[in-house]
Amino acid sequence: MSGRTPVAELLFRAEDAAPMSLDEATVRPWSQARTALESTTKGWLSTVRPDGRPHVAPVMPVWADGAPCFTTRPGSRKGRNLAGAPACALSVAAPDLDLDLVLEGDAVRLRDPALLRQVADTFAEKYRWELAIRDGVVRDPGLPGEPEYAFYRVTVLRGFGYGADGSTATRWRFG
Repeated sequence: MSGRTPVAELLFRAEDAAPMSLDEATVRPWSQARTALESTTKGWLSTVRPDGRPHVAPVMPVWADGAPCFTTRPGSRKGRNLAGAPACALSVAAPDLDLDLVLEGDAVRLRDPALLRQVADTFAEKYRWELAIRDGVVRDPGLPGEPEYAFYRVTVLRGFGYGADGSTATRWRFG
């Protein structure tokens, strides 16, 4: 997703008969969505269980390597779901920006040492959460047994932004 600028457009058209604004001036630039992702401290990650049922859990998102990233334990339900199917949705609320986001895409586990370091540094800066990287494995030295974590990067395929007024919506299409 690095360097890609999406097309921003109204989510609804006049023929959709939706109670949403059809005013092109309400379309939000992707820069606002990125700011929301950079500033929020909690998001909700939706993944798909092996039996096809949804699973939703909170995550702490960061913006690194030009995309939203998060961490989870590889053995957690969301970690196991992503190992089987990378499709996911990440939702965040940014009331100070009057914007709620839903981002659909694929989450891929990061393994490149430079990217692991970049994401770890971003977590340390944003959350004061110091994660160590040893032999390509992310660990939390502040917890007993230094449990393993994994970093994931979401390649956003499409995004939706909703205003708090309940009548404005933007769609961002990538690619």
